[in-house]
Amino acid sequence: MRLCRFGNGRLGVVDGDAVRDVTAALEALPVYRHPLPCFDVLIANLETLRPHIQALSRQAQPQPLADLKLLSPVANPGKLIAAPVNYQRHLEEVRGSADLHHDNLIPVIQRAGLFLKATSSLVGAGEGIALRKLDRRTDHEVELAFVIGKQASHVGRGDALAHVAGYCIGLDITIRGPEERSLRKSPDSYSVLGPWLVTADEIPDPGALQLALSVNGQIRQRSSTADLILGVSELIEYASSFYTLYPGDVVFTGTPEGVSPIHPGDVIVASIDGIGTMEVKVRAA
Repeated sequence: MRLCRFGNGRLGVVDGDAVRDVTAALEALPVYRHPLPCFDVLIANLETLRPHIQALSRQAQPQPLADLKLLSPVANPGKLIAAPVNYQRHLEEVRGSADLHHDNLIPVIQRAGLFLKATSSLVGAGEGIALRKLDRRTDHEVELAFVIGKQASHVGRGDALAHVAGYCIGLDITIRGPEERSLRKSPDSYSVLGPWLVTADEIPDPGALQLALSVNGQIRQRSSTADLILGVSELIEYASSFYTLYPGDVVFTGTPEGVSPIHPGDVIVASIDGIGTMEVKVRAA
């Protein structure tokens, strides 16, 4: 099943080139009062709601996908977690270019660890990227992203995939410079998630997916998740050894080589096998 959010926070099931509106399913979600939970309520209850969503989808009239503004498929993530230099060739690329490393020490991911991005940086494909700091280089980074489906703490890699709700395409937009990664990667709109959430049952092996990114029709990045240093299971094991993962938490798994600058007016097209393709427009903030 492919779930999207569109328009004014409506929920849809993607059916080919159309979307079937299943927003009425949200009425069955539990109601919370302050203090609100630290997880995404829809993702936490997705399996319970799934039969209702599927039934509504069969009855709903299709709407053309091309006419809709797609939002992030996850509305309220508690954390955006990202894996740096998680492809060997990208590690070599960063170490070999002063424009990328800015005299920062670039260790392997096992020593660098993970980092967090501000949840306020999250947008969907239809919202686009609004560039800040136009006097500095800002790069695209295409990544497989996955969404945690159930609470996970000290999870071993053998059980890790059972904690995944689904997969998306992620864009980790990055201002180059000497500051900490979390600052340079957290401006508004610098975490793009989409175009929809593909539930985990449709992607049995997240370690064998081709991914690619083009800018204005020119291919910039092309690789496979088979080249990840730490795969999805290892990232869940690693992250959950430090903190609890909650439903709706998003993990960006890292980008392959080929990162390069983007500018206002550019159009990014990113694709991952089994998920689809998303077009994202770049503008000045």
